Amino acid sequence: MRFTLATSALCFLASIASAQADCATDAQVDQYVQDYLAKTPTPALSAGGRMEDALCTQAKIVAALEPHLGPVIGYKAGLTSASAQGRFGASEPVQGVLFRDMMLEDGAKVPITWGARPVFEADLVLVVGDAGINQATTPAEVMAHISAIRPFIELPDLTLAEGEPITPVTLTAIAVAPKLGVLGSEVQVSDPVAMTQALADMTVTLSAADGEVLAQAPGTAVLGHPANAALWLMSKGIAFQPGDMISVGSFGPLVPPAKGKGGASATYAGLPGDPTISVVFE
Repeated sequence: MRFTLATSALCFLASIASAQADCATDAQVDQYVQDYLAKTPTPALSAGGRMEDALCTQAKIVAALEPHLGPVIGYKAGLTSASAQGRFGASEPVQGVLFRDMMLEDGAKVPITWGARPVFEADLVLVVGDAGINQATTPAEVMAHISAIRPFIELPDLTLAEGEPITPVTLTAIAVAPKLGVLGSEVQVSDPVAMTQALADMTVTLSAADGEVLAQAPGTAVLGHPANAALWLMSKGIAFQPGDMISVGSFGPLVPPAKGKGGASATYAGLPGDPTISVVFE
């Protein structure tokens, strides 16, 4: 009996160790942060693990990056378009975070090598008005608790070295690759019903600096409606607070900076004022 109990205890401890084996170690996190800040390609983390391992790694990385990027000011749903999911073999979105100091103003100038593996995309941010959003179950109910929307060109850094696996798990482990992002002016949500419809009906166009259209998609390209990104994040346990920003994800594919020919712009035709924002690559 004593041998059996001891064996059972060892098996239990081994199962715990196995479950935690793919959560990055402190040393791995330290190396990742050093590489991230130096814009150096880095090994994938939690590559052989489950999504639980990736989220464990993400929590460590977020805590390690906050001293450099400021506090978390919101959340991002990544791989929310069919093209993005197809590229990375995903069956659903992935969740990450937004940091305060990654945000830039419309027209910002950034070095074309803003990361180890830089890309850009047309995105959109929802600004949470009140915590009532956490009881929402439909896009219309989400929009009733959104105070404003903001055009957003995200400038992620895929970070991982060539040959390293870029999967939903390894993307989640690195918080879905936050690096920089250009935020447009707030578009106030004074009529949630009208804005719900406008977000579905809008056309988002991502263009290079010379006007070449790089991607164009309807509002429904993101999970059927941009507000569904908020619902998906809540389904994963995220509880929003007033003022939180929600990046809904890409309206089309990720684009390498060279295709921007010196910059990029994103236009949201169908939203009030048909807003456009831009970024310059130096």
